[in-house]
Amino acid sequence: MQANEIADRARALMPGVIEDLEKLVAIPSIAFPGYPSEPMEQMGATTLQMFRDVGFTNAELMEVPSGYPPIYAEIEGPEGSPVVVLYAHYDVQPAPPEQGWTSDPWTATHKDDGRIYGRGAADDISGLVSHLGTLRVFDGKPPCTVKLILEGMEETESNLEAFVEAHPELFACDLFVICDMGNLRVGEPALTTALRGDVACVVTVRTLEHPLHSGVFGGPAPDAMMALARLLSTLHDDEGNVAIDGVSETVWDGADLTEDDLRSSADVLEGVELTGSGPVGGRLWARPSVNAIGVDMTNIATSSNVLIPEARAKISMRIVPGSEPEAELDALVAHLETHAPWGAKVEVQRTKAAPPFLCKTDGPGYAAARDALAEAFGRPAGEAGCGGSIPLLRTLETAAPGAEFVLWGPEDVAAARIHASDESVDPSEIEKMIVAQALLLQRLAEGAGSGSG
Repeated sequence: MQANEIADRARALMPGVIEDLEKLVAIPSIAFPGYPSEPMEQMGATTLQMFRDVGFTNAELMEVPSGYPPIYAEIEGPEGSPVVVLYAHYDVQPAPPEQGWTSDPWTATHKDDGRIYGRGAADDISGLVSHLGTLRVFDGKPPCTVKLILEGMEETESNLEAFVEAHPELFACDLFVICDMGNLRVGEPALTTALRGDVACVVTVRTLEHPLHSGVFGGPAPDAMMALARLLSTLHDDEGNVAIDGVSETVWDGADLTEDDLRSSADVLEGVELTGSGPVGGRLWARPSVNAIGVDMTNIATSSNVLIPEARAKISMRIVPGSEPEAELDALVAHLETHAPWGAKVEVQRTKAAPPFLCKTDGPGYAAARDALAEAFGRPAGEAGCGGSIPLLRTLETAAPGAEFVLWGPEDVAAARIHASDESVDPSEIEKMIVAQALLLQRLAEGAGSGSG
């Protein structure tokens, strides 16, 4: 199939692709504990049927010990053709009213800017429908052997890693295509080549045996909350760079974001400065970041005039590609244990050590993907990083040690606002990703001598 024919087919398929996206956005498929199971079950069943309809006739909801099941399927290609695994996930983030949505998060809303708004529209329903469109381009008969894995708990405590470890034979392949990423900006193609990892801990600071009247003891008696605040402030220098001895940094020489891009996509308040120094891309993808993502102490509604004896914070630190999570967590814990003021007692509980990931970019699969992406978008493809982590990739790498990875998708960084209010996707990105994925399968088959252009 010629490239122009693939592009024409993708364009003609888009109304149906958008209908699928609208149908899936309407299902609040939140896998987090405390949310009802019926929407997740509906999403799994609906997604399963959609992929059966496009050619994965053996698609099944796989059995797992706990949590919502992944969907697995396979279409056998011509003998000797490469094996490609397509990945996406069918669960989405919550969309609580306090996030400040300007349209119903569970209704796919077309707005004047051409984008489609709704929870999951980008992350990762856009990936699901990109795979659907790719298979429709080939009428369900791709030129390669194609395996499908759709995760049901990507946004929460994933059960897919354990599933891969229990069934590594299902994931034997030449190339993994992870469609859960995006370009930095609409129309500017980029392959994601580096993912930061994530380590976390809970630090508890104690200063008193029990609460004390602030009027009687305030001044000389140390307050645990203030001690915790001073401890947290030591994690950064005055510019906002991480100031933890022994934490790794690297250098980013791929595509970059401007400060205006970041301000716009992150909705930084007017007058508030960005933190850190150096190029924005380097700050996002080649340096660590550290944040307090939760604090426990007396809440305002029930507070009284007492000094706080104990305060806790959950600390999350993103770590750079090439670093080892346990060593990075060691450095964070050592800093917290040695920087508390006034001799305050510190206890640190380690809670997470997820590895970073660095894609190999010197293989034939990556080269074919880069060329396919450039052809689909009509301009050269760059490389980008991602501040998020996907521990699953290390597990897949272990299951299929010779396989390559391609990370891309329709979730443009500058405007998609994944996990936030008014999440959205540009349908032109979906269309071009369908073209890119179809071209990739075609190129791989041609390279193996099993297809024709």
